Amino acid sequence: MRRGSYRKSPARGTNDTMTRTSSEGKKLTATVLNIQRMSTEDGPGIRTTVFFKGCGLACAWCHNPESISGRPQVQWIENRCIGCATCVEACPEGALRLDGSGMTIDRDICTGCGICADVCPSTAMELLGKEWELEMLVREVEKDRAYFEQSGGGITASGGEPTVQAPFVSEFLRHCRERGLHTALDTCGQCPWDRLEKLLGHTDLLLYDLKLMDEELHREYTGLCVSQILRNLVRVREFREKTGAPAQIWIRTPIIPFHTDNAENIRAIGTYIRDTLDGMVARWELCAFNNLCAHKYDGLGIDWTCRGYGLVRAGDLERLGHTAAEALSDPGVVHISGATRDSEEES
Repeated sequence: MRRGSYRKSPARGTNDTMTRTSSEGKKLTATVLNIQRMSTEDGPGIRTTVFFKGCGLACAWCHNPESISGRPQVQWIENRCIGCATCVEACPEGALRLDGSGMTIDRDICTGCGICADVCPSTAMELLGKEWELEMLVREVEKDRAYFEQSGGGITASGGEPTVQAPFVSEFLRHCRERGLHTALDTCGQCPWDRLEKLLGHTDLLLYDLKLMDEELHREYTGLCVSQILRNLVRVREFREKTGAPAQIWIRTPIIPFHTDNAENIRAIGTYIRDTLDGMVARWELCAFNNLCAHKYDGLGIDWTCRGYGLVRAGDLERLGHTAAEALSDPGVVHISGATRDSEEES
């Protein structure tokens, strides 16, 4: 297992953001979608990944659609529902309707209060997003210290897009580093520079997404152009040259059928990495699409553009890996990951 730069602990001592301070200006809070333990996909070693809600992009292939909105949301899980309608009766906004076709949630009036999830006897109604205070979240992730020490892992702030809740995430990363925990920031880079800059000084590893280089395709598939993402990456380079942080940079590119999975796109990303970040990128990961998130879209009552797409063919992913390696000065930084299918399998 690849080992990270775990440090021994010192003496103990666009969407609506939910980050705020108390009236005394002391307690920061944030809306967290999920805390995933024992992760091996969000940086080196065994990691605890905190998924913050809110994202400025709306990628057609998004694997976490419940993370796009910055506010808590409820979803209905059909196979758990016993049809008691307790949630319908309890909803203070009258946003729920249950009939023979299933549950309808009026998203225009639902406030995400979570009362329906609290009263549901079968956990068919689930609240996506919980408010955490800074101190409590730091204590929660520090419970996994033993795993980090053994594997060279740490904590990763992900999303959604962590910079949406930058004041909280900056303090979260700072407190984790002060306790000797290796920190990683997973970002799409679509944010004002001052938000990203606020986090970088407390980040050991930066995981930065580059999805598409074509402006119009990026706008079509994610909702916004790639220009700000690229400008921020140049500023990341300048920040690192000046401060030495983050210690490592990983670029990640999702390989999505019919969207990003072509040699021209991979070659363009590789050329950009070589020309802009030569010698700074420790890893460029091509992450194969997975199709296991359709139920998330069902629970939120929204369509998914990529529904029915098959896994990437193993041979195709390998060829894209070769294309990526050929575009770089150091081909050894290219890695491919994710489940694939045999080339002879049908789509």
